[in-house]
Order: sequence, then C-alpha cells, then structure tokens
Amino acid sequence: MTKVTAEPVVHIDDDRFKVTEWRFAPGAETGWHIHGHDYVIVPLTDGALGLEGPDGKRKQAKLTQGVPYSRRTGVAHNVINDADTPLAFLEVEVVEGGDLSARRLAVLDRFMTAWNERDVDALMACMAENCAFNSSAGPDAEGRRHTGREAVRASYTALFEAFPQATWTNDRHTVMGETGLSSWRFVGTNTSGQTVEVDGCDIFSFDGALISLKDSYRKARG
Repeated sequence: MTKVTAEPVVHIDDDRFKVTEWRFAPGAETGWHIHGHDYVIVPLTDGALGLEGPDGKRKQAKLTQGVPYSRRTGVAHNVINDADTPLAFLEVEVVEGGDLSARRLAVLDRFMTAWNERDVDALMACMAENCAFNSSAGPDAEGRRHTGREAVRASYTALFEAFPQATWTNDRHTVMGETGLSSWRFVGTNTSGQTVEVDGCDIFSFDGALISLKDSYRKARG
C-alpha cells in the first residue's frame, strides 16, 4: 500500500520563527523526524493524530480546533492522521538560535548510533578537540575523569573491551541551550559472562556543535 505524505505549507520562515501549516488527508503521515526546536501546535480542525514513537509504539492524541499545545526540542515521532476525514494544524517553531540546537541534537543521535555500532572513530568524530569524559564510577566526586582526546578514546575502547556484548536502548535526546541530555538503558555482558542491565543518562556540554564533556550517570543495582 502506498503511503500518503502530509502536505507542509510554510507561511513564515525567518531568523526567529518558522510557521508551517500541515495538511493531512485521511491516513497521511509526516514520516519519521526529530524536532530540532521548541514548538507550538495550533489545530485548525478537530481530529485524531497517531503518534509513532522511537520504540515503535503508537498512541493517539486528540486535536480540538483552536486549542494549542506546546512541546520541547527533541520530540521524535511519525505523525499520522488516524481520522477518516482531513485535518490540519499550524506548527510554530521557535528557531532563534535553533540551528545550533538542531546540529547538537543530530550529534547526540549519531553518538548513540556509534555506541551501538561499537565504532570508536565515529564516537570521537562527535567529540570536540578539547574534550573530557566523566565516567559514572571512580575515585572522585565526578567519578573518574578522562581529559583529552587520547584519554577519552582509551576509555571508550576499554568499555567495549570490558563488555564484548553491549547495547544502549530506549534512548532519548534533548538539547537545552548549552546543555544536552541523553537517557538510555544499557544491556551488556562482560568478559566474565555477567549480564548487566541498568538505566542511565549522560549530561553533555558542547563546543559549537561537538561534545566537549560527556558526564555519565547510571543506576546501581543491589
């Protein structure tokens, strides 16, 4: 069955705002996307939206004509018209300073992909020239700090060696000004055959669009 694509009509696109009218035939969808800006939705019709998330699960949101709602940068989904009648809404994006936020968000997405692909070169391509990594455990208040590209690369390599099997799932990424946040669930098997499954997060600082500091936290099971 051929997918029907929602029709975007851009009304305003300047250095502060982008206003797009989205028109959906029955069953039409936007396609998978990650929002790089904070935004407001103003429904132009009543309707029902199907929201397909990163985990493949789908939920429904009701639209009421003229009743707006807002969302933050980092929302990731495919939006589908679940009604049997056309619907439309205005999407008002706050883009002032948003181009850099969108680039940072894309870096966090590539960074997570590189972890799951066990690609140290791709990980380091996401790190700034002067970078650091604070691991979740270590002798100091900040854990164990690895400073400089060589030290950071070595620490990432050591983690892969310690866990021959490892995946990061349920990942979500958000950028708020100069700070980024990624949450995830780590599932790994170490060299002793022990399986570890814990939730955690990374708090990031940036140098331009690249990561200058990865500060890691994770749950301790006991």
